[in-house]
Amino acid sequence: MKIEEELVKLSAEKDMLLTIGVFDGVHLGHRYLISQLKELARQQNLVSGVVTFRQHPQEVLSPQTKLPFLTDFAQRTNLLKNEGVEAIITLSFTPELAQLSARQFIALLKKYLGMRGVVIGPDFALGRNREGNTNTLRRLGREMGFSVTAVPPIVIDGEVVSSTAIRNALAEGDMKRVQKLVGRPFSLHGHVIPGAGRGVELGFPTANLDTDPEQALPAEGVYVGWVHIDDQAYPSMTNIGKRPTFGGNERVVEVYLLDYHSDLYGQELTIDIIERLRGEKKFDAPEELKKRITKDIKQGRAILKTKGGN
Repeated sequence: MKIEEELVKLSAEKDMLLTIGVFDGVHLGHRYLISQLKELARQQNLVSGVVTFRQHPQEVLSPQTKLPFLTDFAQRTNLLKNEGVEAIITLSFTPELAQLSARQFIALLKKYLGMRGVVIGPDFALGRNREGNTNTLRRLGREMGFSVTAVPPIVIDGEVVSSTAIRNALAEGDMKRVQKLVGRPFSLHGHVIPGAGRGVELGFPTANLDTDPEQALPAEGVYVGWVHIDDQAYPSMTNIGKRPTFGGNERVVEVYLLDYHSDLYGQELTIDIIERLRGEKKFDAPEELKKRITKDIKQGRAILKTKGGN
């Protein structure tokens, strides 16, 4: 069994208090859950651990439905490490794992990780057909000897913080709402790849970002933000869309760094997207687009200045 092969390599030397989930976005709700996990683990002299999955369960359970991710696997694990948990246990979510009952899965966590308890969030469920809800886990806990702590959701401006709420806010281009729910600016990562060169022709050389096709993206439009290169942050303008002025039909992410003049090809960039300036628009001529970009840059600099930028 693949899950046992993975778990045997991670066998714990000390008993653990665990939380389990995908943690896509590692948003404020996740971070509150993890803070409670760490505090309870400290009180009980247990190791705090996060069990997460390399794939989103929906990829296995409903492959025909594409669920865009907020953070890829590498980003998620790095963000989880930054939360200060003592152990991050990464498992492959396979059809075999999906068929395990809640009892079987818990038994494996107890056997290999010395699990003494679980800390779970709202609407949590595990096991075949999501049978392991809070009530079922509490019953299993009494039988199998582990604790179950349910942590209430975080609510901001009347909205429960969740990955779904963040995806909805992204789809609307509401970056202020996204940042409120996530607790930090929304970031995109990718390598710079060659583009059509139209930015150079306009006098605003852009870097095309090779983002994962399953990456959740903000609504099409022009955004202001920061690009991080070698521990330096540069003000930037990011266009997400199909470049209708030039008859484009493929969605691209292209970024213009305002105060950076070196070659970016091949580099890996991280873009923090702060605010949406406007939706994507088709201009009658490149000169009209050039005038609008100049206006966008002036507006973008003013926004960043009010948020503590240069």
